Amino acid sequence: MPASPPLRLVVMGPSGCGKSTLARALAQALDCRLVEGDELHPPANVRKMQSGQPLDDADRAPWLDAVAAALARNDSTGVVATCSALKRRYRDQLRAAGHITFILPFSPREVLAERLAKRAGHFMPASLLDSQLGDLEPLAEDEAGFAIDGTASVESQIAIMLSRLGR
Repeated sequence: MPASPPLRLVVMGPSGCGKSTLARALAQALDCRLVEGDELHPPANVRKMQSGQPLDDADRAPWLDAVAAALARNDSTGVVATCSALKRRYRDQLRAAGHITFILPFSPREVLAERLAKRAGHFMPASLLDSQLGDLEPLAEDEAGFAIDGTASVESQIAIMLSRLGR
């Protein structure tokens, strides 16, 4: 019986949804490599966001290529990455790395705004939340992945993700 291909998971969604926290915990639970997508942004993207300007598709393209390359790296243990992956076409670009399962922790705008107001030391200002929510396209039925309740505890979200992944 052939071995299953390694997992390639992307925890996606707007800023403040818990991508980094959940991806770290999920990677640890699955003993997978972790890729923090924010660390792959070109410096120009970081400067643009710091100045309160939303990224456009041209800004995101090289970043998405970098995330896809990190996902595609041969890794027998699998990989969990963070990436906003807000639009279907961004997720399609990431799928160049192979089969990816996307996980969207969904929270209402008010919850996201509250989290962002409490967050310190991140280049993404809370003022860009509405632009991200405007770009967010939910996972389509033909996309591998699922949404979970982003307001549940991290432990509950991890348990749900592991169950949905058959782990």
